[in-house]
Amino acid sequence: MSQNFDVVVIGGGPGGYIAAIRAAQLGFKVACAESNPYDDPKGEPRLGGTCLNVGCIPSKALLASSEEFENIAHHIGDHGISVKDASIDVKKMIARKDDIVGKMTGGIQFLFRKNKITLLRGHASFAGKGADGYQIKVDGKDAGTVNAKNVIIATGSKARHLPGMPVDNELICDNEGALKFGATPKKLGVIGAGVIGLELGSVWRRLGAEVTILEALPSFLGACDEGVAKEAHKLFVKQGLNINLGVKIGEVKASKKGVSVAYTDSTGAAQKLECDRLIVSVGRVPNTQGLNLEAIGLKVDERGFIPIDDHTCATSAPGVYAVGDVVRGPMLAHKAEDEGVLVAEVIAGQKPHIDYNCIPWVIYTSPEIAWVGKNEQQLKAEGRAYKPGQFPFAANGRALGMGSADGFVKVLADAKTDEILGVHIVGAAASDLIAEAAVAMEFKAAAEDIGRVCHPHPSLSEVVREAALAATDKRALNM
Repeated sequence: MSQNFDVVVIGGGPGGYIAAIRAAQLGFKVACAESNPYDDPKGEPRLGGTCLNVGCIPSKALLASSEEFENIAHHIGDHGISVKDASIDVKKMIARKDDIVGKMTGGIQFLFRKNKITLLRGHASFAGKGADGYQIKVDGKDAGTVNAKNVIIATGSKARHLPGMPVDNELICDNEGALKFGATPKKLGVIGAGVIGLELGSVWRRLGAEVTILEALPSFLGACDEGVAKEAHKLFVKQGLNINLGVKIGEVKASKKGVSVAYTDSTGAAQKLECDRLIVSVGRVPNTQGLNLEAIGLKVDERGFIPIDDHTCATSAPGVYAVGDVVRGPMLAHKAEDEGVLVAEVIAGQKPHIDYNCIPWVIYTSPEIAWVGKNEQQLKAEGRAYKPGQFPFAANGRALGMGSADGFVKVLADAKTDEILGVHIVGAAASDLIAEAAVAMEFKAAAEDIGRVCHPHPSLSEVVREAALAATDKRALNM
């Protein structure tokens, strides 16, 4: 006899494992299916998805290591500290990253045991619907069929590959291969100036690679506020990233010597990039193949996403939900997590809500880039009257003491009501500072509200307060 569950989650990434935990907290009998081993030495499926195994967590570990090396090798002298002949052991750096990932995946397994969640080790797909609910077929170590009253699809996404450019994760790599180089390449090419391309390009530039980024779009970081994008571009070029915009990629050849990329630049002139390794970072596509959605009457849209409603993440099949990268909206781990919680609470009969305008975005370069809400170009396109307020980190004592005085905070508020419409940061610790803005926007705060809240001195958070004051009748106190 097959097992019966109240909730079966397909996929153990951020959206899936969080959904499983929240559903278990609410008293449901829960199972979660995962099949990807992500290079597990024993071949066991690993929880955490792309984010934990080959995305967010390992990339941040490498970013931290490379920042430490660059600071010691090039900036520590500003503090009166002398270090000669600093070197980097790339293999040890990669091993540290792998150790962090292992600890995190083990932590999720502990949480599953703590919450009495059944882990189904194998690939899950729909087999149909019967009297006991949906029939889920599992192919793998825990092969069999289980029944679920409710199903949450959280299968995530994978790197988009370009035609005629075979990714072997040796010479031509996507995010997975770029996280496990055995040595620093002398010349590194990156196709795509998005989040992943900039972050991984920054890692290897700090460790000594000559990095060239080729971007098809004519503008840099088009999703960002234009002022932030302009400042970030200036700083990254100053650091040594060679960023080429408006290019058209031609033939790509891999050989024993490396990789050759033919392209035309923004003027239409033919160019060629010779590099030791190439990272292809041109977005991601949803993992919806192999789910056998047809068995329950579901279809994906023309881009491969699963259609859902705007409020509960419900599909057109009763009791089946989808969250994270397989549905509309930004492909962000924290967005997937919030949707996982929402669905579990919807199944429990609660009335949760997500304001997608208040979901923050972060790029973990140095300086970091983060934003929440609308940017200036969006507000102008809407015809909405707004008040901008901006304050530089260069006028902040803590930033100067840290040697991290690049960038600024920009607050955009409604011209009449002073409600905060968007906050945009390029600077140190932007990923942490943006949380204050997200909280303020969730509570429909005015810029004056942030300005009147006492912030610790000296701290980077004061820059957020000063920017809010600057948006409130130009009341910045230190500028």
